[in-house]
Amino acid sequence: MGKQYKIIFDREVCIGALACNAVAPEVYTLADDGKVDLKGATQRSDGKWELIIDESQVELNREAADSCPVYAIKIEEVDEE
Repeated sequence: MGKQYKIIFDREVCIGALACNAVAPEVYTLADDGKVDLKGATQRSDGKWELIIDESQVELNREAADSCPVYAIKIEEVDEE
């Protein structure tokens, strides 16, 4: 199995610029409040949203994270235990 990564999305920081949606509309979908939702994500206890992805999805999601003007999206490698 290849490496896994997690997308951490801070929806409170999101300003609805939709740059991530332009890069990866299948992952970042427009919500009714003008912000985006991270499709398939679960909300953590700290209020941020998290989605586990595999290596094949990392490049696209890094591009989306880099496009965010308020840095609401982070990509981290999942530690294998």
